[in-house]
Amino acid sequence: MPRTKPKEKRSPKQLYPPTGKSVVVVESVTKAKVIQGYLGDMFEVLPSYGHIRDLAARSGSVRPDDDFSMVWEVPSAAWTHLKSIKVALTGVKNLILASDPDREGEAIAWHIVEMLQQQDALHSDVTVARVVFHEITEASIKSALQSPRDIDQNLVNAYLARRALDYLIGFNISPLLWRKLPGCSSAGRVQSAALSLISEREMEIEDFKPQEYWTIEVEFKGKQLVSSVNTTIHFSSLLTRSDFKKLTQFSISSHANAREIEQKIYSSNFEVMGSKRSKMRRNPLPPYITSSLQQDAANKLHFPATYTMKLAQKLYEGVQLSDGKVAGLITYIRTDGLNVSSEASNEIRSLVSERYGQEFASKSALQYFKKVKNAQEAHEAVRPTDIRRLPSMLVQILDEDLLKLYTLIWSRAMACQMEPAIIDQIQLEIGDAGPAICFRSTCSRVEFLGYQAVYMDAEAGTIRYKENEGNDNDEAFNILSALKTGDPLDLGKVELKQHSTQPPSRYSEGSLIKKLEELGIGRPSTYATTIKVLQDRNYVTVKSRVLYPGFRGRMVSAFLSHYFSEVTDYSFTADMETELDNVSAGLTEWKGLLKDYWTRFSTYCTRAGSVHIHQVEKMLEKTFAESLFASLPDKSRTCPSCLEGTLVFKVSRFGAGYFIGCDQHPKCKYIARTLYGGEGEEEEEESPKTNTAVEAPKVLGLNPGSDEKILLKSGPYGYYVQLGEDRKGYSPKRASVGQKKDVDSITLSDALELLRYPVTLGNHPKDGQPVMLKLSKLGFAITHRNIIAPIPKNKKPNEITLEKALELLLGKDVRRFGRPKKKAKVEEVI
Repeated sequence: MPRTKPKEKRSPKQLYPPTGKSVVVVESVTKAKVIQGYLGDMFEVLPSYGHIRDLAARSGSVRPDDDFSMVWEVPSAAWTHLKSIKVALTGVKNLILASDPDREGEAIAWHIVEMLQQQDALHSDVTVARVVFHEITEASIKSALQSPRDIDQNLVNAYLARRALDYLIGFNISPLLWRKLPGCSSAGRVQSAALSLISEREMEIEDFKPQEYWTIEVEFKGKQLVSSVNTTIHFSSLLTRSDFKKLTQFSISSHANAREIEQKIYSSNFEVMGSKRSKMRRNPLPPYITSSLQQDAANKLHFPATYTMKLAQKLYEGVQLSDGKVAGLITYIRTDGLNVSSEASNEIRSLVSERYGQEFASKSALQYFKKVKNAQEAHEAVRPTDIRRLPSMLVQILDEDLLKLYTLIWSRAMACQMEPAIIDQIQLEIGDAGPAICFRSTCSRVEFLGYQAVYMDAEAGTIRYKENEGNDNDEAFNILSALKTGDPLDLGKVELKQHSTQPPSRYSEGSLIKKLEELGIGRPSTYATTIKVLQDRNYVTVKSRVLYPGFRGRMVSAFLSHYFSEVTDYSFTADMETELDNVSAGLTEWKGLLKDYWTRFSTYCTRAGSVHIHQVEKMLEKTFAESLFASLPDKSRTCPSCLEGTLVFKVSRFGAGYFIGCDQHPKCKYIARTLYGGEGEEEEEESPKTNTAVEAPKVLGLNPGSDEKILLKSGPYGYYVQLGEDRKGYSPKRASVGQKKDVDSITLSDALELLRYPVTLGNHPKDGQPVMLKLSKLGFAITHRNIIAPIPKNKKPNEITLEKALELLLGKDVRRFGRPKKKAKVEEVI
């Protein structure tokens, strides 16, 4: 019989000042402690430690055939947190759910209510209210408690739709990838689009063909009267016209062409043809949202996106100030809204007037609007909770990186309510008599600093890099502005400069986030996680803050683009965000959205499941042919071993290896190049280093007992010795030679010694299971069931007896291998 949920009382008009005892649930311990200090004894503030339940991490947790019902899983630790909330509810009047003000926060509140109702912990006399804290300050907390509301079911539905959608993609694509591309797993909906961007950029770079072009820059000399003295002036100028024709980037395409123009320049006389003065207004940038904060922190502070969010979370949740009080230093950090409250903008403009002068503050509060796709703009921009809390006041409170990030946010918040900078520009045209040949000199200087004044402020010292940028041009500007039409000029040095067009730059974290935002892919809160997932799965590596796609990542991207084009289609991913926003607004029914998508997506899964692995190999070989076979001698794909076969891209039947080998297998087993290997074959081994080439087997001699060949071979995991040759239905004995530094010195007797292992020393007296002496790349070790004990380097393996092995198994260096037992979890279906 289905459980009847208790009828919830309507939220009161206000919860502060308190009229009875209340329990407030927030997400973190830090936030709970800070808020508890603000509210006093009538409120008990408890942390939920994030989500208390999630979809069970296995196939079948979202059931499309059962109206998209979901199987939820409650980790054992979450029961402890739920119990604390349940106990605290005894005798209270209000349950106040104050998780973060976004979809995830709304979902956490919903999950808590669902679980408490299932346990009959919510009685009819308990009022359930939802409040959101956009900043952790005493005034903001108490103000939020005066405006409670109910849980927004539309936001919860949007969360459920997103969670189900991501689950269905991940748990349907992953098994296909495991079968078609061993060792690879799905990257998820947003991660797949991001991986596609990075992989496509790498393809553009590989396909790029540089193009040569030349520019000509000259130095002119002239005379100017300075303090009644004729002074020689020098300035540079760039060629813009030749033979009466305006030059484009590729007009001068060779050195010979440049030399020809150079001769004409030397034979000409030049004078000033005219000058043009103009003023440009450079507007301040809008205040930070999540994505722009991550971009600026990456570009200016060299912080990874995940680190930026970790620091920002600390600033938001609160720190203890010098007066002993605890307060959040910045507003909520997961936002794509650019609005700044009128109270905050007035306070910013007041501080600007005090520090820099009234002319620097904007005449009225400046409002900003997003120009990228799918902006929700539900929250304020990221800004300090108190603009008068200067960075210098926090030097002894924050560590270096926290202070840098706070300074970045403080400076941007100040600048966004200031007047534009005014730039004075001059453009000088110089030519010969025709004029058949023309040059141009340009220069600019800052006439009015405007918002740039904040970046000259000592408060911005920790983030200032080029404080005098724009002011060092005053001398050059004065020289150009003093020249008049008709002034003769002498020709100085002529410099011919060779250039080549450059391939597009690889993405950095900052530029990738900017691109994802422009395309409307993902949400501000997902960008850092997206990049981290790609790195954790070794699809992408970061070198000098640049994102490089690994071969495995490029294979996954190619597979998804070929067989699941809709998943990696940028417009689809962006349109899905729009649909989820419509669910949040109550305009779209969430299960209808899922049904429509699942109908199409399941067709892709069925089609991809029927593809043979040989077809996948051919597709990948065609896609990456140039890079796969570029390192082959003479770029010949003829097998050098049998001279009959052709070298092709292959997926290993065992493990997760990929290699270039002969297509005449098993007749010819030549391997030219190993591209990627899986994890170590034995539990005690570390991940191997991939070999880039596999050599032909070397015969060391014959086994005295059976006259079988003893071979020294090279494979994906390094060198090893093998007893007997490969043949169908037979698995020859092998042993790693990783301990041998000089592989060429291995003899037949060395190989025979290595092939002795593993050796059973006897049975364990407690359980009767075998105790074995094994050999791996890392050395000799004792194994018993799932326990490994390394043998000390000063001990010889032939000295190890069963008694000694039992001692080692009780030592402090033992470790376990295999999959650990999972903690108990509780599931329920909704």
